[in-house]
Amino acid sequence: MLLGCIADDFTGGTDLASVLMAQGIRTVQVIGVPDTWEDIARSGAEAVVVALKTRTAPVADAVEQSLTALRWLRKIGCDRFYFKYCSTFDSTPAGNIGPVADALMDALGMDFTVVCPALPANGRTVRDGRLFVDDVPLDETSMRQHPLTPMDDANVVRLMRRQTSSRVGLVDRGTVVQGSERIHAEFAALRSAGIRFAVVDATDDQDLLAIGRACADLPLVTASSGVAIGLAASLRAQPEDLADSAPEAHLPSGGARAVIAGSCSAATNAQVEAVREVYPTFPVDPFAIVRGEDVVTAALRWARPLLAHGPVLLHATQPARDVTAAKSRLPDDFASRIEDTLASIARGLVGMGVDRLVVAGGETSGAVVGALGVTGLVIGPEISPGVPWTWALGTPRPLALALKSGNFGSRDFFLDAWERLP
Repeated sequence: MLLGCIADDFTGGTDLASVLMAQGIRTVQVIGVPDTWEDIARSGAEAVVVALKTRTAPVADAVEQSLTALRWLRKIGCDRFYFKYCSTFDSTPAGNIGPVADALMDALGMDFTVVCPALPANGRTVRDGRLFVDDVPLDETSMRQHPLTPMDDANVVRLMRRQTSSRVGLVDRGTVVQGSERIHAEFAALRSAGIRFAVVDATDDQDLLAIGRACADLPLVTASSGVAIGLAASLRAQPEDLADSAPEAHLPSGGARAVIAGSCSAATNAQVEAVREVYPTFPVDPFAIVRGEDVVTAALRWARPLLAHGPVLLHATQPARDVTAAKSRLPDDFASRIEDTLASIARGLVGMGVDRLVVAGGETSGAVVGALGVTGLVIGPEISPGVPWTWALGTPRPLALALKSGNFGSRDFFLDAWERLP
């Protein structure tokens, strides 16, 4: 077992698993911490991604779930670990990136690791410690108005200092471009100075390759999926042919198709708009859910006669600023109520014959896979960077799932996804 990974949401887990597979590391994603590991052993996996739903959980819960995942990964033979968070560093002022990273390091007896949210393939770069999205500082993007994880600062060093009592330093790109040996030397200098977390600049994949190689002797790396590009190179010099060793999965034979969108990101809003004139669409009204109306039955009654004619879209997606403005009129648990409603709709759609399902939003994806009883995911073809098709494990019949981070994908993602199915 080359690598054990802990992801703070489900779409982030598939993102990381997809990157590792592309780098020649046989990877299986599991949903939560499994009771056993026999299926993992039979799969021939060299890396396991444990997908949790901890990004917006209470800090104590996020820490305990992450430590439970770490204990399980160590039990199945992992001694190298990766804590995966979003490339927009999604977190509340209290965490959970800092508290979870601290807890994992304490459990492993570590005093130094890296923090690197950069993912240039999706426009996320870090320069002078500041996180940019398509060259716009993070705090000037729509993430500033995110209803659950509003990001009001682009400086990752400052963001990390809010979440940990440990010292946080910076490895700037002037160091990174000198290569892995120079980066490694800077790590040693920062560690000697009492720095526990080093935020690392990265603006392209060459930077990520160098950073990943410099991290080769770290038992734990914390990052988006980007650093995995370089880390995989340090785990295996030459990628192997995966054709005969990838975990088996039964593929859907061509039933109905549906999209469920719960994210309020700007990218998902644009993707919803792009299909309004193409797919039948059903808006899920959060106020109707709060009023106790039977939204699930209404949505499924609407979808049933349409499924035979092509994909349908059901969405609670609204502009983030509108959701933020409406929060004062909604109960504190409104987000979880919406997730549960969308998950119940997904379960109903699968019961009506949907076997190819796209889900937008990390929290929504977590609720959906839980409602469907998915125990794991076999990684399939990539739709766009960070978003693969996956084949569900543990479901009564074959099911293809594409779990999309709210911020990922082009405007036509919901249209293009079906073309990538084998």
